[in-house]
Amino acid sequence: MDKFDVCIAGAGVVGLAIAYQLSKSARYANASIVLLEREPSFGQITSSRNSEVIHAGIYYATDSLKANLCVAGKKLLYDHLQKFELPHRKLGKLIVAQKTEEEALEAVKEKAHENGVTDLCWIDTHQLRKLEPEVRGHAALLSPSTGIIDSHSYMQNLLNLAESQGVIFASRSEVIAVHQEPKSFLINTVLTHTHGLEPYDFHCTEFINCAGLNAQELALKTEGMNPKYVPRLHLCKGDYFSYSGGSPFSHLIYPMPEANHIGLGIHSTIDIAGQLRFGPDTEFVDNQSYAIDAGKSNRFVNSIKRYFPTVDPAKLHPSYAGIRPKIVGPEDDAGDFQIQDSSIHGIKGLVQLFGMESPALTASLAIGEYVIDQMNREARR
Repeated sequence: MDKFDVCIAGAGVVGLAIAYQLSKSARYANASIVLLEREPSFGQITSSRNSEVIHAGIYYATDSLKANLCVAGKKLLYDHLQKFELPHRKLGKLIVAQKTEEEALEAVKEKAHENGVTDLCWIDTHQLRKLEPEVRGHAALLSPSTGIIDSHSYMQNLLNLAESQGVIFASRSEVIAVHQEPKSFLINTVLTHTHGLEPYDFHCTEFINCAGLNAQELALKTEGMNPKYVPRLHLCKGDYFSYSGGSPFSHLIYPMPEANHIGLGIHSTIDIAGQLRFGPDTEFVDNQSYAIDAGKSNRFVNSIKRYFPTVDPAKLHPSYAGIRPKIVGPEDDAGDFQIQDSSIHGIKGLVQLFGMESPALTASLAIGEYVIDQMNREARR
């Protein structure tokens, strides 16, 4: 029976970043690492259905994993993108406040400073009109380090680099059970081929569950896992609408964030090709459907008009949807990443990642480093 040193389940941007960081780390330089993905290719779910924004680390609770890993990950990500000449643009972002929101905007600035984001600039109404003539607001914060990324190019690069270091990538490979054995795990998988399904079992010394929307399901298939350590999954859907014609903005435009930071409001982003889009909204749902409700168009227009009053409803077109793997519900306080090792769940050699929503793309390389640090600490215990 085959045996690997490390098995990673889930080849979204986080799984790819962990595989890459492991492959170039000192302790795992000669390790056998396999990266499994049940979809036909990498990054097919959450990682390909988001705003493709490089976040600054502004909104998150101070000293939370989201805040610390976003701020650290932003620098790692920009350095990586520049080193490998991958598509990205540091456009900057404007967080726009209306007349009654100036105090809340001040609080956002203070929170950002607590998180180590010290480059925000206060913009008054006149400065805002000069920067973005089509935007209306009483005041704004300019975040110069916010940018955009071609997430597919980035993920492909991570996979190429990991494979060049010996990582084995296996798509159409679903983990159906994880069994504990002395000093290893027995992994039961099913491989999907053109001619049908094939069972494939192997051993690994360490197992990393970063299966995104399926992380909770996989955790409950792990022998010996106490369900109390598996946070409830809350599916939070977000639709995007594209906007035809040239973009009237030179920056990303964000309204004030929603209560409890469930979402960052229906904002404008631009992709690498220059396509303007608005979204996402937030809607807690019961199933993983990516159908877009075209009837939301009026609701989007009303939200966008607050900062872009000349928006043309005829130019809005349903584009795509994504689902965030939240671990808090709509009435809960803002949630954080959960990255669990045996000090939490008691199973040595197992790392589990839950709630890998935004800013996981920005934080991905820092998440990889964090996971390696956990694994190294556990090896010394």
